Amino acid sequence: MEVNSVLIQKNIEKAKKGDQVAFTFLLDFFWNEVYGFMLKRTENETDTEDIVIETFAKAFDKIASYNPEFGFNTWLIAIAKNVHIDLLRKKKSSLFIDINDEDERQAYNVADDSNSAEDELIIEQNLAQLLQYIKQLKPAYQEVIQMRYFQEMSYQEMAEQIDEPLNNIKIKLLRAKKLLAEIIIGK
Repeated sequence: MEVNSVLIQKNIEKAKKGDQVAFTFLLDFFWNEVYGFMLKRTENETDTEDIVIETFAKAFDKIASYNPEFGFNTWLIAIAKNVHIDLLRKKKSSLFIDINDEDERQAYNVADDSNSAEDELIIEQNLAQLLQYIKQLKPAYQEVIQMRYFQEMSYQEMAEQIDEPLNNIKIKLLRAKKLLAEIIIGK
């Protein structure tokens, strides 16, 4: 067994016990491989970043189920493929359905798709509730959530503004999303 292989297995075992340093090592070690693989498939950097972050989140949540008979990178790629398929399904289901009848097509073009007053109120209430959940996070996690989802900054822009390495930003956002989900589910 080569040195990297031994080091990877040791970090996998530590990660199974919840060691955050081991998670960070595995993310750093395998990030470029998974990212490169997915970028070839999606040809879209934003989708690729989202897929890879989701891949590592799922992998770390399910690391206890990892079978060491297979390469860890192979396992990550399999997860990434499934995340990508899920993303494609979501995009496909949200696409406008083709209508062959010209009259119906014209009716859809004329239809008012703006939100009603009730819709606006519900959206506003949901946003207010979400902001309350976000405020329960540590300030560093609040910051990355706000930058990514409210200011719509790229990971690179976030790294430059906070003056932290790109992988730290990705890990921080991954943890922030996970903690936020736990807060929301817990309520």
